[in-house]
Amino acid sequence: MSEYTLPPLPYAYDALEPYISAEIMTVHHTKHHQTYVNNLNAATKAYAEAERANDVRKQIELQSAIKFNGGGHINHSLFWKNLAPQSAGGGQLKDGQLKQAIEKEFGDVEKFKTAFNGTAAAIQGSGWCWLGLSKAGRLDIVTAKDQDPLTSHHPIIGWDGWEHAWYLQYKNDKATYLKQWWNVVNWDEAESRYAEGVKKAQL
Repeated sequence: MSEYTLPPLPYAYDALEPYISAEIMTVHHTKHHQTYVNNLNAATKAYAEAERANDVRKQIELQSAIKFNGGGHINHSLFWKNLAPQSAGGGQLKDGQLKQAIEKEFGDVEKFKTAFNGTAAAIQGSGWCWLGLSKAGRLDIVTAKDQDPLTSHHPIIGWDGWEHAWYLQYKNDKATYLKQWWNVVNWDEAESRYAEGVKKAQL
């Protein structure tokens, strides 16, 4: 069976500075995401062996590890693409379908960011905050616990609320991290995901 691998970052580790430090990006990518990949490979290999042995108890035991580490791999693979240096357009939302949908749903972009930041800041413990497109075609701000992947909506923008994503630079000031994070959001990628989600909703 093929193994999961750590996807390369589409930019240098220091490319998101001063908003997200090179130290955070290096540790986040090479340590945290790599660990999810390693543990996912170990869990899926053990699951396959248990399946061949018809060991249902072992398969059940391994499902939580697959969910946690698989979710971590899925979420972070989306997260890296969700960011871009300002020199490559990070933080710049152009006129288009996504901007129109945000304005329709939230009033304007700043009101959307305020609502998103409020929801993200209210996450207790670890988790993710997403802008997602529902199956009915509505934009919603939704949260997910720990590393649970977003399955109720098509993911448009994801914010990593785990402390390893920001604590080395912002310490306990999560609110400032949230405000600064918008400066490096890859809106072109978000626009592409939105178009993909709309297409799926129409099928």
